[in-house]
Amino acid sequence: MTCRTFFFGVCCFVLFGTFGAVLKAADDQEARGSAKLPAEPIMGINLAGICDWNTELPFVDVFLETRQWISQREGEGWGKGPELDLDERGWIKRLEDNCWAEVPLCTINGGHYPSGVYTVTYEGKGKLDFGNAKVVSEKEGRFEIDVDSSNGSFWVRIKETDPSDYVRNIHVYLPGYGTEASRSETGVWNPEFLKRWKSMKIFRTMDWQATNGSKLRTWQDRPLPDDAVYSRAGLPYEVICDFINRTDADLWICVPDDADDDFVRNMAILLKDNLRPEKQIYLEYSNEVWNFSFEQNRRAAQKGRALEMAETDWEAAWFYTARRSVEIFTIFEDVFGGADRLIRLLPSQAANPYVSEQILKFEDAWKHADALAIAPYVGWSVSAEEKDEVLGLGLDGVLERVENKILPETIDMMKKQKELADQYGLGLVSYEAGQHLVGLWVANDDENLNSILTTANRSERMGAIYDKYFKAWEEIGGGALCHFSSVGTWSKWGSWGLIEYADQTENDSPKYRVTLEYARKWNER
Repeated sequence: MTCRTFFFGVCCFVLFGTFGAVLKAADDQEARGSAKLPAEPIMGINLAGICDWNTELPFVDVFLETRQWISQREGEGWGKGPELDLDERGWIKRLEDNCWAEVPLCTINGGHYPSGVYTVTYEGKGKLDFGNAKVVSEKEGRFEIDVDSSNGSFWVRIKETDPSDYVRNIHVYLPGYGTEASRSETGVWNPEFLKRWKSMKIFRTMDWQATNGSKLRTWQDRPLPDDAVYSRAGLPYEVICDFINRTDADLWICVPDDADDDFVRNMAILLKDNLRPEKQIYLEYSNEVWNFSFEQNRRAAQKGRALEMAETDWEAAWFYTARRSVEIFTIFEDVFGGADRLIRLLPSQAANPYVSEQILKFEDAWKHADALAIAPYVGWSVSAEEKDEVLGLGLDGVLERVENKILPETIDMMKKQKELADQYGLGLVSYEAGQHLVGLWVANDDENLNSILTTANRSERMGAIYDKYFKAWEEIGGGALCHFSSVGTWSKWGSWGLIEYADQTENDSPKYRVTLEYARKWNER
């Protein structure tokens, strides 16, 4: 055999062996259901968490987003009242003498929520008043109050309640939504909120579910639609399903990390029973279980170590993520009668393909999944040591660094993860995405640093960076991409929202404008 013949034979072996491996991966992928992944990228969004300072205003009933009751006692310091006697849904059954309870609503500065006449309805007998709002009319079970948003938040206070018929089922409706007829078309949802995100094809409800550090374990722990407020443990799954059913989008759901098998099964049953049958479910185990800053990472590491999966916490958390994800997939498949409606996700750290491969390989978890999920942020987490460098660069220098150094590094990160996903016959999706300019502890106390980073987010050049970023995701063959996040004020803790307030438009934020442009481009073809 000549050297040339031998070389040709080796090339044929490699070529056809590789081709055969690719065909097998494709066959495996189709058998697992990955063929249902969109062939082209689609745009989704992470929705902001439920709290009284949420600037997104998703509900016509703003009471749903307030915090749990603050107990007050006359003559004591703020919030120093006795422990409240609550019913199973969080309503106050009785108050001690000289005590009351209150909650703030719309803790939003700058007049960025509607002023006007709010309608308050309730059941039971007691005495209510409303700090920072003027009562316009009052009758049994109903108030109308005049709110001036330029004054900041307003309050609901229960000053007295009848233990035999205690005040409950309080609702505080935005101006114009005080009647059932005015709410008949969109239910609990603010029509402006529905309109804002109508071009999105996926909604990731991680923050809606209060996923990070979730305390949910048994099905009895879950939030319910008739809870007093939804900030305790996240939105009820029934409410999430109602939202998804009203949109032209699919659901990206996060299963609580500590949920037992009965919880997972009942969660699957509820979603199957409540979501319209054409809706797909992107199914993810918790959120960033690889990330040591989250409680779910520490729990997973502890469980993985107990199961003798690894000797280090980080490996134990990776391997437990793989096993628990597959267990969750199996339960959902059993409930749904297969995986046709499920996009089964194995989540990992975008910056580290090694972590991704360890999760994919452990107990052949990749064989049970449809996609590898990462968060390829264009990020600069500025440490205390880097702070002076950023201040020296100034706004233009920071944007120059982001566009010409950090963005190319992020794109390279995407490519490496895509190559890995392809190797295992999986799609590549992004559970979170966008810019990640934020000062770390100590550094973020510098007002000049924070000003540079927030101003960078408001700039036209950030819009241009987003354009290159999304285009790169498209060119590498990425699938679903869910920006983090939708609406939220920008501060020392980061500039995550595409816009800061619900009353802003595409003209107020270039990165918001460009994201919507790509949503329309990707999602409407």
